[in-house]
Amino acid sequence: MITEALMAILDPSVLFFMLVGVVVGAIIGALPGLSVVMAISILTPITFGLEPAQGLAMLMGVYNSGVWAGGISAILVNTPGTPASIMTVLDGYAMTKRGEAGLALGINVIYSAIGGLISTVFLMFAAFPIARFALRFGPAEYFALALFGLSMIIGISEKSVLKGIMMGCLGFLMATVGLDSMYAYPRYTFGVVDLLQGISYVPVMIGLFGFGEVLAQVYENKKSERIVEHRKIGRIIPTFKMFKDLAPMTTLAALISVIIGAIPGAGGDIASIICWDQGRKISKDRENYGKGSAEGLAVTCTANNGIIGGAMTTMLTLGIPGDGVTAVLIGSLMMYGMQPGPMMFIENQSFVYQLMIMMIVANLMFLVFGLLTSKAAANILNIKEQYVWVGIVILSIVGSYAINNSVFDVIIMFVCGVLGFILKQFDFPLPPIILGLILGPMAESNLRRALALSSGDYLIFVGSPISIVLLVLTALALIGPVLMKKRKQQTES
Repeated sequence: MITEALMAILDPSVLFFMLVGVVVGAIIGALPGLSVVMAISILTPITFGLEPAQGLAMLMGVYNSGVWAGGISAILVNTPGTPASIMTVLDGYAMTKRGEAGLALGINVIYSAIGGLISTVFLMFAAFPIARFALRFGPAEYFALALFGLSMIIGISEKSVLKGIMMGCLGFLMATVGLDSMYAYPRYTFGVVDLLQGISYVPVMIGLFGFGEVLAQVYENKKSERIVEHRKIGRIIPTFKMFKDLAPMTTLAALISVIIGAIPGAGGDIASIICWDQGRKISKDRENYGKGSAEGLAVTCTANNGIIGGAMTTMLTLGIPGDGVTAVLIGSLMMYGMQPGPMMFIENQSFVYQLMIMMIVANLMFLVFGLLTSKAAANILNIKEQYVWVGIVILSIVGSYAINNSVFDVIIMFVCGVLGFILKQFDFPLPPIILGLILGPMAESNLRRALALSSGDYLIFVGSPISIVLLVLTALALIGPVLMKKRKQQTES
């Protein structure tokens, strides 16, 4: 099985599309304001005409490369390209001002790849045991799991939990449009035939994260500092002694970030902040953290990509996204006919093995690509915004239409784009909408199935240890942030 998966990945066409994904991810990740979520959202429908292995290879290339490339602008112009690279600016830009831009870029790509590879090893060893355990789930357990996943709306709600919950409810309401899952009764279609099949999540996520982002940037008319001063790049690859000195802290950061990534709702920004802060507390070089420390930079870069394996483990085995990107990837896998969850490890083992090997190849590919293009990396930041905007709009229209060859999906994309723009102006988080749209049907259908099996007895939801644990975790996820906020207020007062 593993040999067959390896041969499938080494197919020249698969490697080509992965390389395309790596290049696209590098460009989008390096441009401030654009995100990996947006890149995967607009590229997913374009891959619909490809073989599953080819399409997923492109998306894996974008995912892994985009997270790493966010550090390029953070290092060169003190502006994080992605949220995961928010801590990279502290030591990376300080190294650039010190004349060590090349070394900073080299550390960024090398340790991002190391973090990604370590997290992929975790995925390979942990995914199948977790999936086997999840096979014990029935309708009640799946409902509790979906509820737990929906509670992660709080974790991805950015500044306001209340706004995040509102957006999650909006996504849940959108999921109810169409034919009822139990009796095929039309709901909220208002006589529109195109709504009988429901609102597809693909044009919604393209509109929110693609077209909506373009509208926001045009409205704000950003004058971003993308003209990079021509500095001496210098040495790119660290010395052997530096590798040796950095090994203990970066290994620790990789292990911590894998665990953080496996927690639904956590992301690269959280992992990089925690790992950098912990490194500063226990490092011998703690005085230089934030002042151009190579170790501080290596730690945060390791954490950036280190969360990917953990997030993918949670997404693949339980069908719950570990971060915003995996929330979109769930939709991508469903488009390929793969339902994330324990059954995928039984019915599509070969595909799972292919995905794991893709993760390894993608990390190695962006490592080589990043080292070869480090000296030319600054040129990515000089691409005119207008060209980027036009390209994204075209891809958004084509991608929305390509799913069902439907103009109605394009209309949905435009409507969601305008909606996303308006919501963004009022600081409403957008990922909870996708989470509610994807997990809403899972929660509803399993709730009704469980009640049908128990003849309306709600005690079925506390009838097994698994569902009880999941419900307790849901309660903790909902109450925990409130208690932490109160404790922080008491401490400050």
